Amino acid sequence: MAYPIAILSCIIAFPLCWLIRATILKKDETRKLPAQDCASPPRLLNQRPLGIDRLEQIFRANNEYRLMELFLFHFRLWGTTLEQVFLGTHAFGTIEPRNLEAILSTNFKDWSMGPRRRVMFPFFGDGIFTQEGEDWKASRDLLRPQFVHKQYEDLEVFRKTVDNFLEALSGEKVVDLQPLVFRLTLDVTTSFLFGESVNSLRETSSSDQGNFSNAFNIAQDFVAKRMRLQDLYWLVGGRKFEEACKTVHNFADTIIQRGLSRDKTEGGGQDRYVLLDFLAHNSPDRTALRSQIINILVAGRDTTACLISWSIFLLVRHPHAMQKLKMEIQSCLGDKVDICRSDLRQMKYLQNIINETLRLYPSVPVNSRTATRDTILPTGGGPDLDQPVFVPKGTAVAYSVYSMHRRPDLYGMDAELFRPDRWEEHMPLHENPTNSKWGYLPFNGGPRTCLGMDFGMAEAAYTLVRLVQKFPDMGLPPSTKVELVGVEKQTMTLVLSITEGCLVQLYQ
Repeated sequence: MAYPIAILSCIIAFPLCWLIRATILKKDETRKLPAQDCASPPRLLNQRPLGIDRLEQIFRANNEYRLMELFLFHFRLWGTTLEQVFLGTHAFGTIEPRNLEAILSTNFKDWSMGPRRRVMFPFFGDGIFTQEGEDWKASRDLLRPQFVHKQYEDLEVFRKTVDNFLEALSGEKVVDLQPLVFRLTLDVTTSFLFGESVNSLRETSSSDQGNFSNAFNIAQDFVAKRMRLQDLYWLVGGRKFEEACKTVHNFADTIIQRGLSRDKTEGGGQDRYVLLDFLAHNSPDRTALRSQIINILVAGRDTTACLISWSIFLLVRHPHAMQKLKMEIQSCLGDKVDICRSDLRQMKYLQNIINETLRLYPSVPVNSRTATRDTILPTGGGPDLDQPVFVPKGTAVAYSVYSMHRRPDLYGMDAELFRPDRWEEHMPLHENPTNSKWGYLPFNGGPRTCLGMDFGMAEAAYTLVRLVQKFPDMGLPPSTKVELVGVEKQTMTLVLSITEGCLVQLYQ
């Protein structure tokens, strides 16, 4: 159903009246560009006052599960950096590696998370994704020891949960793997970080698990819509959002209670660093502890689940890639199932599959930053689109990794295709050191690079290997419609998932 744009326009008209003058002033400000030969990039043309049509376009695309397609269209039509007036507020978008280097690294101090904390706080609370400055550094220092390779070198932390995952598939012929993969990553995350798994794969009839998963998705959907409205985030909320947040908070409180009450002398658990114990010692406030738990659950559950789901989705649609992966697994492992991290690292084609999946479907496909002072983007302005762009203090810049990863000038003319072999070949991406480092960003970059990057990739690789070993003839159900890569329906919350699921045919 289309978003009720007429109603929304009436709601926001009054509070936005005062913005009209500010918008005009900002336009004047961009004309008075500072030194360094700054110039404006292409501007998206608005058909309605204050860019209301942009809002309608975004919500319609979201309701039709093609939001990423819309963003990709804009960049291909206007260029790799663009500007717009959105709801009366001046903003920029970019998919240019030089600009991302400046935002995420070189000029890191010029940028903040903008309204993210206010937007996310009802759900996330005070955690690493909503923090900045010293609080963020303190949270990162708390989390870093958990992701030292030795914590999961033998992959034991994945073994039991993946066994449960494969057992849940036994006897099935056609199954949607995506919801089961989300349970898998939830179980791994709770076991690894909190000392005890919630065992959602073994409690498939639990109403608590179902309520949590549903509430988790609802809350994330609300947060994503609030993020799109930036400073007008407060227009999206209400009782449904509040109830979803409360359900997730109660679930996190249960994890905390169970984790802190567990017998730490069983199974050698006292010898392993358990994040929950360390957080509880350093954060006696249960509300603060709960917030960190929820932040970590989002990262550990959702991003890795999307990576695994999209990988399988692509493999069963590309039999040649699936066959090549099976041959590599057999060559490197034979019938061995007691796999360690060094086994995974020698499987180059498996790593290529993961890299290619993250290229086409990065788990967090869109992000943004807000200028804390007048600053510049190094490129994107002027008639040749290569001059610096002046960004006034308080202006938001969104960047779409999803769109950048599909640039033919970086990945070749077949950039829209799933082709893992490209990672063994020469790509235009590597002709320039800046492009090579900042043109592929599935885990963000700079000081806020994802701490769990290696852990998530190890979990995905191990799960894929075990799944292919168990079901070597896995494929698409006969009646499944196969569409071009990127044309399928995509659900965008904070992560990018498969709207119609990941249906596969399993042969016992």
